[in-house]
Amino acid sequence: MRARLPVSFTVLVLIAGWAAAASEAQKSFDIYEASIPEIQAALAEGRTTAQFLVARYLERIEAYDKKGPSLNAISVINPNAMTEAAQSDADRAAGRIKGPLAGIPVIIKDNYGTVGLQTADGTISLKGWAPNEDAALVARLKAAGAIVLAKSNMQEFARGIINVGSLFGSTRNPYNTARNPGGSSGGTGAAIAANFAAFGMGSDTCGSIRIPSSHNSLVGLRGTQGLTSRTGIIPLSHNMDIGGPLGRSVTDVAVVLDVVAGYDPTDPQTAANVGQIPKSYTDFLQLTGLRGARIGILKELLSKVPEDEEVAAVIRAASQEMKAAGAEIVEVSMPSLPGFLTYRDGGSSPLIPQDFVEDFNAYLAAHPSAPVRSIGEIYESKRYDPHLEAALKEMTSIGPRDSKLYFETLAKRGELQEVTLKAMADAHVDALIYPTIRRKAAPVGDNQDGSNCALASIAGLPAISVPAGFTPDGMPVGLEILGRAWSEPQLIKFAYAYEQRTRHRHPPPTTPALP
Repeated sequence: MRARLPVSFTVLVLIAGWAAAASEAQKSFDIYEASIPEIQAALAEGRTTAQFLVARYLERIEAYDKKGPSLNAISVINPNAMTEAAQSDADRAAGRIKGPLAGIPVIIKDNYGTVGLQTADGTISLKGWAPNEDAALVARLKAAGAIVLAKSNMQEFARGIINVGSLFGSTRNPYNTARNPGGSSGGTGAAIAANFAAFGMGSDTCGSIRIPSSHNSLVGLRGTQGLTSRTGIIPLSHNMDIGGPLGRSVTDVAVVLDVVAGYDPTDPQTAANVGQIPKSYTDFLQLTGLRGARIGILKELLSKVPEDEEVAAVIRAASQEMKAAGAEIVEVSMPSLPGFLTYRDGGSSPLIPQDFVEDFNAYLAAHPSAPVRSIGEIYESKRYDPHLEAALKEMTSIGPRDSKLYFETLAKRGELQEVTLKAMADAHVDALIYPTIRRKAAPVGDNQDGSNCALASIAGLPAISVPAGFTPDGMPVGLEILGRAWSEPQLIKFAYAYEQRTRHRHPPPTTPALP
C-alpha cells in the first residue's frame, strides 16, 4: 500500500516542481470559474498547459481547504498528478489528444475505487486502503484524458446528507462555512464550488449528487437508473446507487456525461441504456430549450411546513423565470405521493438499510486486501462517527433481503414510477419541477431537513438540479427538474436554457480568485 503524504505537504511539493517551468504565457490563463470547453480551448491554443492547471488548482486547495475558510473537502491529493499532467502536455505537443477531457483535472468522491489513492468511503475503518483497480467511471475518465487531481471527503458510508465522517470530521459550505455542504457527495460539491478542479464526480442513492449541487450552486445530474456503471463504487444500495458529475455549469455536466454514460458489461443494470444515449449530450445545449415546453410544478414537494417557505419562494420565482423563457407552467398534484415516500412508522425506504449490509459485505469480500471484512465488524469496533450509531445498529440487526417487506418495497418502486408517469401524462407536461431540497443548508452539527431526493431515486427516473438563486441570507437554492426515463437530453435542454437566461450562479465569497 502506498504511503500517503499529508495533503498540504504534497501540494507544496507538486507546486514547487511546476513553478520553475511555468511560462508567462501560461500564467495569463485564469482558471477561476473556467468551464471545460474554455480550458480545452486554452490548451489547444497553447495559452495554458495541463501542468499549469494542476498547479493552480493545487494552490487553491492549499489556500482554502485546510487553511483560509478550512472547507475540509479534500481527503487525499494524487502525488502523481503533475507527472500525469506532464505526460498529457507531451502527448498534446506530439498531436496525440487522448480524448475530450485531455488535461482536465477532476476530483473524485472517496467511494470511487481509484488505483493508488485512498478509497475509504469516509470511514476511519478503511483509512489508508486503496483498491488495485479503478471504478468503471474512473477508468472512463482516465481513458478520456482526465487527470485525477484528488479524492474528496464524503458522508461516512454515503449514509446521510450533512457530510460528516469519522475519517475527517465535517466538511463546510463555501457559501457560509458555518453550514453544511450537503451530502453524501458534499466534499465534491464544496470543492467544485470553490474551484478546486474543473469538475467532480459523485454518487447518488437518495440525493447525494443533487443535494450538494443545490447547497453549492452547482449543476448535478442523477441519470435514469442504469445510465452509468456502478462497478467499483463502494455500494450503499445496488437498487438505487448511480454515479454522475457535478459541475459549475450545465455545459460541463453534458461534456462529462458524454464520457461516463454507456453500457458496461460488468454492470448488468447498464444494459438498459443501449439505444438510449444520444451521439452527444452537448447537442442539447440550446438557448431556446424552454420555448414551447410544458412544465409542471409539483405541489406535494414544494412546501410542507412553514419552514419550507424560504426556499419555496425561490422556486416559485424560478417557475416564473421559466415561463419568461417560453415555457408554460402548470400545477401538478400527486395526492398519493406521500404514501410512496414513507414506510413503516413514517421512516424512509427500507431498501437502503437492507441493501447496505449485504452489498457492502459483498464489496469487502471481493476486495480481500481491505482492512475490515464486514459492516458487523465495523459496528462492533465502534470505528465510525457517533452520529451513525442508530443507523448502523438498525442495519446490522435488520432482517434478510428475502423478507416480505423487502419485496413489497421493490414492488412499490415500480408503482411509484407508474403513478408519476401517469400524473405527467394526465397533465400533459414534459417535466416536473420542485426544490431539490426544501431547506437551505443547516448549520454544521445540526440535522438537515427537507430532502426531496426520494421521488427520482425510488422511481429510477432522471433528475437534474440547477442553480435557482439564493435565500435572502445568501445560501444557494437548487431547482430540480425530473423527466421520464432516458429523457436526460431533454432535461439538459431545459436546464441549459434556464441557466443561460438567469445565470444565478456566482462563486462563493469565502474562496475568491487568488492573486
